[in-house]
Amino acid sequence: MPELPEVEIRRQYLETSSLHQPINYIEVEDKKLLTTDYATLLDKLTGRQFNSTQRIGKNLFVLTDDPNVIVHMHFGMTGDLEYYHASLERPRFARIVFEFANGFNLGFLCPRKFERIGLIDNVETFLQRKKIGPDGLAISLVDLTERIRRKKAFIKPILLDQSVVAGLGNWIVDEVLFQALIHPEQRGDTLTDSQMLHLHDAIYLVLQTAIRHEATYRDFPANFLIHVREWDDSPYDDVEAHKFCPRCSTRIERSVVGGRTTFFCPTEQIL
Repeated sequence: MPELPEVEIRRQYLETSSLHQPINYIEVEDKKLLTTDYATLLDKLTGRQFNSTQRIGKNLFVLTDDPNVIVHMHFGMTGDLEYYHASLERPRFARIVFEFANGFNLGFLCPRKFERIGLIDNVETFLQRKKIGPDGLAISLVDLTERIRRKKAFIKPILLDQSVVAGLGNWIVDEVLFQALIHPEQRGDTLTDSQMLHLHDAIYLVLQTAIRHEATYRDFPANFLIHVREWDDSPYDDVEAHKFCPRCSTRIERSVVGGRTTFFCPTEQIL
């Protein structure tokens, strides 16, 4: 599932390819992918142009030259974007296509049809209605501390709760807790000031690292926990040899916390 880093990469892609180009038409192959009626989508966006973008967690907002018309994109499980010239073959899975006046198109790729596009008129109202908290890259230490310490649950499901902090998925939370030396089953209301500082720093470190490497996991630093996971693009022939902590060489443990598969170092992440 696209996490915050992947959605940020898509935001940057849209910004560099698709702004300030009048929209001539929007072709939609499957109307079920829309959260706004198709006729309304056409009426509101034809002749408009994308002016800027904003990302909160895993949600991408595209602002137009009408301040009351904002496109909301959610990339579901495998959504993506592709900007291409209209003379070229339509990309596979481009089930929604924005056709621009300059002869280029922006395809919204929906391989598994879990993706969604629709219109909203105010970002803050949308976030409040959906109970989406501050973005993982923008949340302050003070705000993060307040939001976590009011919870008596395990820290891992707290961080996965999008109303607490937006954009942290399963592998990201495991990595954040590993970098911060915090056990995934420590209760949120027991974290010390020092742990909160390390946690806040780790969130920024992990997200920025993922964005910098364009979410290509094999390129992440060697001291990242992510290398113990069996990704399709793993650079290791002997996966078993990389099931150990890159800092202390203890075998990484695998468990289930909050219903999610969890990896942690039992020596460094002490409960």
